Amino acid sequence: MTSSFGLTLANRGVIIGAVKTSDLIDMAQRAEGSGAFDAVWVGDSLLAKPRLESVTLLSALAAVTQKVRLAVGCMATFPHRHPVLFAHQWASLDVISSGRSWLVVCVGGPNEQSAAQAREHAVMGITAGERMARLEEGIVILRKLFSQKRATHYGRFYRFEDVTLEPRPMQQPCPIWIASNPTGLTWRDGASAPDAVVERSLRRVARYADGWMTNKVSPEQFKQHWARILEMARQEGRDPAGLGNALYHNINIQEDRNAALQESKAFLDKYYTSNFSAAFVEGFTTAGNPKECIRELKNYFNAGIGHIALRFASWDQRGQLGRFLNEVVPEFV
Repeated sequence: MTSSFGLTLANRGVIIGAVKTSDLIDMAQRAEGSGAFDAVWVGDSLLAKPRLESVTLLSALAAVTQKVRLAVGCMATFPHRHPVLFAHQWASLDVISSGRSWLVVCVGGPNEQSAAQAREHAVMGITAGERMARLEEGIVILRKLFSQKRATHYGRFYRFEDVTLEPRPMQQPCPIWIASNPTGLTWRDGASAPDAVVERSLRRVARYADGWMTNKVSPEQFKQHWARILEMARQEGRDPAGLGNALYHNINIQEDRNAALQESKAFLDKYYTSNFSAAFVEGFTTAGNPKECIRELKNYFNAGIGHIALRFASWDQRGQLGRFLNEVVPEFV
């Protein structure tokens, strides 16, 4: 995969007053028209972090764009969705968009992350301990339905016989990536995840996914984890060259880096209904003047990241997009 940028739309922004739906449509069209982005991303949540529903929004974007890939990263509700119904929805999106869908699934937050997250799992009848197994089984089912006629599946959570999905996705195979980050910034106490958790997380990507999306990692951390995934893919009998990778990241362009980080924290705290530490925000955000932002983004690409999906951690979404296109992008052309 060649290096590229994606634009992450703040689809929770319509809930917290940062943007209107029309702004999201306009920004997607500007992103495509600029030629600077090869994908437009949206987030996904149900009750924990409410927002415009991801597949519905991507379908609307399919009607007003022609070239950019239409991506969800990550689909936190994937373990909640019945895979047969979701396969029909996602295949339909791929057909409507003429083969531009890009699915990145994840397991959502653990119950201990927030009361809202625990309620989201409970209302959908999912226990926290089932999420990983449901994700794995869901991917297996999607691959069957996307490629087979009269598919049959007997699993832990889902069972069916002779199911033929119509329409099938235009993309064959239709890409399915996994998003995960088992490093310290995602854990409440700031400590790294246990080695066994890291092993399972990376192994899941190597075994089931077409690519890996991560966040809140330094370039050095990314290189370390990516090397492990590629080696695991070899162990699984897969060609590592067929795997892609991406970084889900934030950016705030201001002359004063401290001011950029302060606004980013205020935005992200509101966006995620949280109170993030300064270290968390800094690890999740490229901030500062254009030269500082360019240098950091190049460091990520030089570490081997193929795609960086950027969300503007700012209340001025349109203004930040303009600055990015005018003051940062020219250094990557």
